[in-house]
Amino acid sequence: MIKKLLRFVLSLVGVLFGYGVFLLIRALLKDTGLAERIPATETQQMIAGIVCALIFGLIFYLLTPLLGRHGQKLAKNIETDLQKVPANDLVTGTFGLIIGLVIAFLISQIYNGIDVFYIGTILSIFTYIFMGYLGILVATRKGKDIIPAWVSARKGASPKDKKGKINEATPKILDTSVISDGRIADIMKTGFIEGKIVIPEFVLVELRHIADSSDGLKRNRGRRGLDILNRIQSEYGIEIYNTAGEKGLDEIPEVDVKLLKLAQMMNGKVVTNDYNLNKVAMIKGVEVLNINELANTLKPVVLPGEDMTLFLVKEGKEPNQAVAYLDDGTMIVVENGKRHMNQTIEVLVTSVLQTAAGRMIFAKPKYEHRKGEAGHPRLDEVNAIG
Repeated sequence: MIKKLLRFVLSLVGVLFGYGVFLLIRALLKDTGLAERIPATETQQMIAGIVCALIFGLIFYLLTPLLGRHGQKLAKNIETDLQKVPANDLVTGTFGLIIGLVIAFLISQIYNGIDVFYIGTILSIFTYIFMGYLGILVATRKGKDIIPAWVSARKGASPKDKKGKINEATPKILDTSVISDGRIADIMKTGFIEGKIVIPEFVLVELRHIADSSDGLKRNRGRRGLDILNRIQSEYGIEIYNTAGEKGLDEIPEVDVKLLKLAQMMNGKVVTNDYNLNKVAMIKGVEVLNINELANTLKPVVLPGEDMTLFLVKEGKEPNQAVAYLDDGTMIVVENGKRHMNQTIEVLVTSVLQTAAGRMIFAKPKYEHRKGEAGHPRLDEVNAIG
């Protein structure tokens, strides 16, 4: 029923369009003087108009299925594109279009006096198209600067910081590793992460595959990640970004490459724990927030020469080494500490190795340092006696 109604409506539009074409041709013939060379009565002109209208009506009737298919496809593409456009851009774009059309109306008044072969009308049409497009372009590209400036002007405050940048938080895109880790939920709870939190749909799919893995460790990580995702979605209302039909993403098989591409498209930052992804992002010019780097920065600073009291829990990789851990998980390698396994001893920090992947502290038993200091005078005394 709907298809028949659509076909009737389009056929009627074709009839009206055909009659309009006939009127346009008749007007052009009159303006150019060709109408006098082609004598025609009113009845003949009426018949010509009806024939022209029926021809276009028949053309539109036959093209209805094709126009319907292409129309549905076009409407779906427009709907998909509009879903990707932020609401702020839609508002500012509409406002810019209105301003552009108003300016085009004022400019087109200049062309009204031009009566040479519809030049004024043609110029007016191009002016409306150009100014409308220019209004949308300027509003969407500069709206982020114009709106905060206007709001700040009303409040009497400056929208920019000392460096002249707008104080607007960028979207934060979470990857699989940072969701499975779980610390992101606690960080969000403290309010240190600002802006929109985005979870790409392909990250959610990867988490689901990990949760269904036959490997017990991977399965637990995936299920923990889904639990964390449910928690932060219920508490903070994160966005699951639908990437279906996204140009440039469907052809990319790797999740990490998709993530960086999406960050470039959204002008956002990637939140991750993946050391390799961090390095690749630096090469591609994508900003990254690494939770491990944040955790390392917040750890207490340990300097060589400081004393510590540790409980040695296991042997090290090298001979006579023992390993201990701080409360934050930092590993401490104690030289010559194997003999003190499962004991609490005082150690002296000798060196600290800091990397993006973590921090490692090297130490030795404190009594060895005292023994060494005490041994030097005795050697001097022996040398002096000798």
